[in-house]
Amino acid sequence: MKQIYLDNGATTPLCDAAKARLAEAIETFGNPSSLHPAGQAARKLVEDARREVAASLGLRGSVRPEQLIFTSCGSEADNLAIFGTAYAKERRRGGRIITTDSEHSGVEKAMQALEADGFEVIRIPTRGGELDWNAYADALNARTFLVSMMMVNNETGAMYDVKRAFTMAKAQNPDIVTHTDAVQGYLKCRFTPDAIKADLVSISGHKIHAPKGVGALYVSPAALKRRDIVPTLLGGGQEGGFRSGTENVLGIVAFGAAARYGFANLGTHLPHLLQLRTYAEEKLSALPLKLHVPTGARAPHILSLSLPDIKSETMIHALSESGICVSGGSACSTHAKKLSRALIAFGASEDETECALRVSFSHYNTTEDVDALVEALAVNVERLVKIHR
Repeated sequence: MKQIYLDNGATTPLCDAAKARLAEAIETFGNPSSLHPAGQAARKLVEDARREVAASLGLRGSVRPEQLIFTSCGSEADNLAIFGTAYAKERRRGGRIITTDSEHSGVEKAMQALEADGFEVIRIPTRGGELDWNAYADALNARTFLVSMMMVNNETGAMYDVKRAFTMAKAQNPDIVTHTDAVQGYLKCRFTPDAIKADLVSISGHKIHAPKGVGALYVSPAALKRRDIVPTLLGGGQEGGFRSGTENVLGIVAFGAAARYGFANLGTHLPHLLQLRTYAEEKLSALPLKLHVPTGARAPHILSLSLPDIKSETMIHALSESGICVSGGSACSTHAKKLSRALIAFGASEDETECALRVSFSHYNTTEDVDALVEALAVNVERLVKIHR
């Protein structure tokens, strides 16, 4: 049975460029911190990859380790950004952080921990996938030291206008630190950190066809100069002192290759993703289901839908029997058995949230994949509705 993979918001298959780079680097086993030739060969691979990832973010020339910090994943990059800023800026506690009510758990759980530690966290509503700008303007005050907002919602595909939010924050106080979780926006939207006024940007390798186990945090020169962030993982002082621990050399070099490949092909990948999503929504509109369509800007690779009276888990298993892979929401919290905060914040009912599916594309997908999904959904909706009656 052919597998049709439509869960690229959860993870992506390795691209050929990443596979080739891994094959080349597999024998380079030295520790990048060692001064001997084996170590320096590994160091060169890491720094070459750092330049490739930096270039994919629109940065030119050499980039210091403290400006692009390799981590184990996007969630670690988020935690470094949030805790690192909180501990650097507001050790006395009581400062204000602004975020949204629909962030990825890597951000939301960090916010909950800081609340327990005495920080004030304001969550801006995102109904329909758009920020409540009046609530945001009211939340900005003299005690605000950090604004952290995702670029693209991982469940609905809604694009939040982080540039507008960060511009407003900097107008209030240029020293407010601005952070975006760009894990779902990286190489799915065109942006540079400078253009969106971001001091900190979190990205992940396995969402762009690199292996799992590697991510990165961009830190702006201004944030470094102001000492806006401190390390949260201590030890040998790797990554410019901001992320101790021996670097994942193979993961990093594959990340660099995937970043270079993805950035070079944005001009073909983005239109293809948009075509697939548009085609899918046209086909799906003929079925008895609800599409959760953001009212504003959207990323091209994610769509969300709810089925009538059929729980997400039930339909996921039914589709799996046809070799079709989709998810019920964020794969990072699938086993939590809780209603999706993102969909509730979006405006979906509890019933719709319990019956929601996320379909997410990569450039490897085709319209034939969409046709197979729609056909399988149609068959299973009819079958399962009869059973539940």
